[in-house]
Amino acid sequence: MVRSVIEGVQIKPLTRHVDERGYVMEILRSDDPVFQQFGQAYVSACFPGIVKAWHCHEIQTDHFCCIQGNAKIGLYDDRPDSPTRGEAQAVVMGALKPTLVVIPPRVWHGMMALGGELAVVLNIPTEPYNREQPDELRRDPFDPEVPFEWHTEGG
Repeated sequence: MVRSVIEGVQIKPLTRHVDERGYVMEILRSDDPVFQQFGQAYVSACFPGIVKAWHCHEIQTDHFCCIQGNAKIGLYDDRPDSPTRGEAQAVVMGALKPTLVVIPPRVWHGMMALGGELAVVLNIPTEPYNREQPDELRRDPFDPEVPFEWHTEGG
């Protein structure tokens, strides 16, 4: 596990088991210490130059893994009772850096593709999506109150 700047966020480097046929990479197992429960699995794609942010959940914990391309995941903590309130963090993940990021409730998050190609992020949240009452809060991706820069280094 890699230490996160934000309380409750867990960052787990993943291992590819490679041979001459290709590779296998486990993302999340029911006996993994970061596993809580299964809600559903879905993918979210992000085109180059697009920022998909900010949102958070009241109940749901997300488990992000970029399975195609590379992505910058933005995290921001404004939870009133959190010791890391006001902290923001970027996690780069994907083909070049296989990673699982566990995002607890009330931590704002979003993503952008890196490297000029589509980024596809697999999410395995703890709750199924409720169309009648979505567990989702939203704010502008460039909200000036969020101390986070979506541009990339050198770009």
